[in-house]
Amino acid sequence: MDITSDPAALDSEGFWAVIASFEGSLTCARFRDVRPAVEGAGNTPPWHGPARADWRTSLDRSAYLTGVRRIREHISAGNVYQVNLCRVLSAQIAQDVDIEALAVLLARGNPAPYASTIRLPEQGLEVVAASPELFLRRQGRTLTSGPIKGTGRTEADLLEKDHAENVMIVDLVRNDLSRVCTPGSVTVPDLCAVEKHPGLVHLVSSVRGELRDDVGWPEVLDATFPPGSVTGAPKHRALDVIKELETSARGPYCGGIGWVDADTGAAELAVGIRTFWIDRHAGTLHFGTGAGITWGSDPEREWQETELKAARLLAIASNAP
Repeated sequence: MDITSDPAALDSEGFWAVIASFEGSLTCARFRDVRPAVEGAGNTPPWHGPARADWRTSLDRSAYLTGVRRIREHISAGNVYQVNLCRVLSAQIAQDVDIEALAVLLARGNPAPYASTIRLPEQGLEVVAASPELFLRRQGRTLTSGPIKGTGRTEADLLEKDHAENVMIVDLVRNDLSRVCTPGSVTVPDLCAVEKHPGLVHLVSSVRGELRDDVGWPEVLDATFPPGSVTGAPKHRALDVIKELETSARGPYCGGIGWVDADTGAAELAVGIRTFWIDRHAGTLHFGTGAGITWGSDPEREWQETELKAARLLAIASNAP
């Protein structure tokens, strides 16, 4: 297995597993032996997770509501239009727990279109994601992104604010892809489609473009990362607000997780949401949750959205589905 942090390696050869943290660190692992997964294969030990009451959050309810109000002040001042405000939940775990056992539980209890497990213990990476969101799909020179904005228990819960937020982020993603795609090739095949997932619904759009001939993975990641749906608009100013308000690094949460097949020109990277990761040194399991904040946001409703996104996943991780 070859390990590198150089995105240019993804244009070389072989099959690569990829983890990009929200803060920008990149780990690419090339495997000599790649096989299709066989469901139920192996002897994974039972998962023993933390008790539901043992989870602690980097931003409690009061701090999160204050953060939402602060973002609305930034919007009122014309600094930003939207910011994704996140918090990281953490709980102590036993040193012998196996992240693959948690992956088995998530596959059963919360199946997701972009689920993944990457275990690179020597690099300190043990990540399992049940992500419903496509960050980047590459098929030859065609690049596609599938931003999610708008979440509710049912379609009836989705508000005008959710649709406006989705359109706003679609425009941001169009701009990101336009930086590396042939002029005029960026389109929006789907806008604000409703997708059903376990326990909730999302508004999902699709943005597509044709890469210029002089563009490789370094340029693609530079133009599109971090994902627009988990940052805000304008992206660079939203990142400043995130640094101001969030008290914990997101790590693989809200980053990019997936694979690149350099031999065929195919790739699929998910946005690292609905994601758990283990810090062996601290003996902790982490999980991130957040919500997109606009001028139309109600602070309490946004807090409840973060609770909704976390509830099912934390129950599974705490052996209490």
